[in-house]
Amino acid sequence: MGKIIFYEDRNFQGRSYECMSDCSDMSSYLSRCSSCRVESGCFVVCDRPNYMGSQYLLRRGEYSDYMSFGMSDSIQSCRLIPQHQGSYRMRIYERENFQGQNHELMNDCDNMMDRYRMSDCQSCHVMDGHWLMYEQPHYRGRMMYLRPGEYRSFRDMGMSGMRFMSMRRIMDSWY
Repeated sequence: MGKIIFYEDRNFQGRSYECMSDCSDMSSYLSRCSSCRVESGCFVVCDRPNYMGSQYLLRRGEYSDYMSFGMSDSIQSCRLIPQHQGSYRMRIYERENFQGQNHELMNDCDNMMDRYRMSDCQSCHVMDGHWLMYEQPHYRGRMMYLRPGEYRSFRDMGMSGMRFMSMRRIMDSWY
């Protein structure tokens, strides 16, 4: 179970909204969201409604200013990342619609090019666990959260122009 409290202003000021699940549009509760406190769990916050735009992983802690974790605009939506117990499995594909070279991952991959000789990943199928994909090797750059499901086209998900080069599991130790 997770809990995050959003505040309209920086430094935990102004009106607040307490959230313990996914929220696709913060504007229903706050005019803007400039700071937050994660009391328990892990959340992905996004700078656009409906979990679109840039995404940021927030763990337990205080975030007095949305710019402190790299966000350039107000938090617009959030997703609770449930704890996962069990195995992790994901199949990545070089091209959209599960086409091209593919590989199954059960562990983190810090550099897709070095490990698999794949220069791009445009679709995937997450069978088990929750994952983060990054646009640069060694878990750097913009990221995208993936939960179990089929992802036929990252471009159609609003990730146009991004090339994912590393991926890691969201582990229990993160909570």
